[in-house]
Amino acid sequence: MLVPPTEDNIARAAGIIRGGGMVAFPTETVYGLGANALDEAAVARIYAAKERPFASPLIVHVADEAMARTLTTEWPDLAQKLSAKFWPGPLTMVIAKAAIVPDLVTAGLDSVGIRMPVHPVALSLIRAAGVPIAAPSANLFTQVSPTSAQHVLASLGGKVDMILDGGSTQVGIESTVVSLRRSPPMVLRPGMILQHDLEHATGVHWEREIDKPSIAESPGMHPRHYAPRTPFYVLQSGTHPAEGRGKIIEMPHHSGEYAARLYAELHKADSEGWDWIAVYQPPDAPEWAGIQDRLKRASRR
Repeated sequence: MLVPPTEDNIARAAGIIRGGGMVAFPTETVYGLGANALDEAAVARIYAAKERPFASPLIVHVADEAMARTLTTEWPDLAQKLSAKFWPGPLTMVIAKAAIVPDLVTAGLDSVGIRMPVHPVALSLIRAAGVPIAAPSANLFTQVSPTSAQHVLASLGGKVDMILDGGSTQVGIESTVVSLRRSPPMVLRPGMILQHDLEHATGVHWEREIDKPSIAESPGMHPRHYAPRTPFYVLQSGTHPAEGRGKIIEMPHHSGEYAARLYAELHKADSEGWDWIAVYQPPDAPEWAGIQDRLKRASRR
């Protein structure tokens, strides 16, 4: 059921969450498929609806720092600095988990990824539910993430108890995920909060996890991910696949605008019946790291 995010509908959605159901809702990054993070049976419904392997951990969304602290056994100085600078916002911190967080949420790991979204609908829903909400992207596993309620409806259909339609998302790609359990701390999944932003905020050197062969503390690390059904290519300037009827998607030159439009453009092109779709390779620069990561995984065959 797709509904506008009125106060009454958010209250109904919160009741669904408390009752063990699932609600799709907008964040500033992509739409999330949410359930009570402390209810193992509800979390299992997320995995079933997405056809997601249990080895891929979920990010838990909170309404404030106090709620975040209930999910952890520690709150290191780095967490305090990062939350003060980047929360609410598209940053997920991986910290040692508390016993109240089901192992199903964390893929059996002793750490949990926590984020405080900035989107007003997301925050209102978490506050109304009164519980932290586990919420991966609201789509089938490895497919293109949804940046509109219509994307959710097309991907998951009747599997969701309610879809709160908050319009198009603003950031457009998933959050930056960082591990505070590594020394030095590490960027597990790049996003639109950049490594140099993290270093400036904390005053310490950060490393980046690149092409690890197994699933680690972050979701979204499978070799093929964020992928349309249509064969997708990332092209060098002036080249294109030789066979078939294809479409080269024209994208913005600004990284923020590119990220905001990427998944919507992939959804659109994927529905148009092309033999292949493609974009040209964007710049190899720090502000494009999150976009480069998504394009590499989406074009993996």
